[in-house]
Amino acid sequence: ADPGRILLLTFSRRAADEMGRRVRRILAQAAADRPGLACAELQWAGTFHAIGARLLRDYAGRIGLDPGFSIHDREDSADLMNLVRHELGLSATKQRFPQKGTCLAIYSAVVNTRAALAEVLQASFPWCAEWEDALKRLFRAYVEAKQAQQVLDYDDLLLYWAQMVSDAGLGAEIGGLFDHVLVDEYQDTNALQATILLAMKPDGRGLTVVGDDAQSIYAFRGATVRNILDFPAAFAPPARVVTLERNYRSTQPILDAANAVIALAAERFAKNLWSERASAQRPRLVTVKDEAAQADFVVDSVLARREEGLKLKQQAVLFRASAHSARLELELTRRNIPFVKYGGLKFLEAAHVKDVLALLRWAENPRDRIAGFRAIQLLAGIGPKTAGRVLENVCAAPPGCALLADQPVPEAARAGWLEFATLLDRLAGREEAPTVVFAPAGAPTEATARAAHVGAAEAANTGEGEARRGQAPSAAFAPAGAPTETAPLPEAHAGAPAGANTFIGGG
Repeated sequence: ADPGRILLLTFSRRAADEMGRRVRRILAQAAADRPGLACAELQWAGTFHAIGARLLRDYAGRIGLDPGFSIHDREDSADLMNLVRHELGLSATKQRFPQKGTCLAIYSAVVNTRAALAEVLQASFPWCAEWEDALKRLFRAYVEAKQAQQVLDYDDLLLYWAQMVSDAGLGAEIGGLFDHVLVDEYQDTNALQATILLAMKPDGRGLTVVGDDAQSIYAFRGATVRNILDFPAAFAPPARVVTLERNYRSTQPILDAANAVIALAAERFAKNLWSERASAQRPRLVTVKDEAAQADFVVDSVLARREEGLKLKQQAVLFRASAHSARLELELTRRNIPFVKYGGLKFLEAAHVKDVLALLRWAENPRDRIAGFRAIQLLAGIGPKTAGRVLENVCAAPPGCALLADQPVPEAARAGWLEFATLLDRLAGREEAPTVVFAPAGAPTEATARAAHVGAAEAANTGEGEARRGQAPSAAFAPAGAPTETAPLPEAHAGAPAGANTFIGGG
């Protein structure tokens, strides 16, 4: 197979990087074994969101998007949600309206699970059910704000991708880019991601997914184990299932315990995990009454091992998330036990890094209000009011007419402001023509995209979305921001050639 026509998809950037390294190592070995063999580079490997962003850049002009759109991370998206929430007066209600993080979580759950807003509220946010109508209004305004500012959030990267491939012609074109689509950790995908895959490869030919139905743990983020359980039956004839039972990491006593637990599942792929790694030690399950007791037990165990001759640097304590170690850290410190903690705040979430990214994003896309609001306030002497006024002027001016250097700012900040404007010109590649400052690129199809996008959101809020369930998207492919009804997954294609594979692994 041509490596340039293989698409590798996985759940995290780390896994994507590891998959890419392994493939490149295999290609290098193949080239070494066969000197005359010309091996192309692996060009398509990454997370769903990364690949979605790349495809949207490539096909932006075909679907009514400006190729220069910005991408908001979760924090920026929550800030924009909060701004819209405030503009609608929802932050000043007598009864407390959900905070920005909760609103974004609800919105994201609706998009990724393809469920109605009412269903999401009832299942995961019952305390917000009374705000259903207000949330619909908020989500519609949030979508309009994103459109006006030419920004996409993480959910949009999948939503727009799904809309693209749901069109028969465009879906066949994009699916035709790849002879093989390989998906890792399929048990952790959501309904929207499954929709994308089945639309790209409706007959299953060249589609292979790998996962473990016994390790689906991300339901709280919209993942559904039904994707992997139902995958074989999504095609006619059914996809071939290959069971990977040998485990290379764990000892047999641990696998025996895992097999016993897995056997209790009401619905599962049959498998019996085994390993050549023997051990006389059996795993222990220790119950404690609270976090303090747990920390005491762990520290006592560490000290006991040290007395048995096992050095402290040869011992490790694993935890699910960085915040879970707080009580243990306190207890280790109290007992004067030295330790090194690995993990914590992600690099891209650090304040100084987000400041730099905001500056770069605003230089690239002057309509990105969240990036601009953060970037402007980096200057001494400029606060929220001045930043808001500058952003209003920049966004209100016609493209090419907003002179950033001429914006009114406090006298104390004037010198720094001129340097700031010059820096932004240089970052945006406009230093040869400094008089054209902050001129957003206008896409010919921008108005069409916004109209279709807002129209879809209105349909979702008025109930028309239910009437259109299962119908093809509009020509502009601009998805509704707060859908209340969603189309079902593509049905099995009777008589289609077999080609899909499911690899079920354990451990």
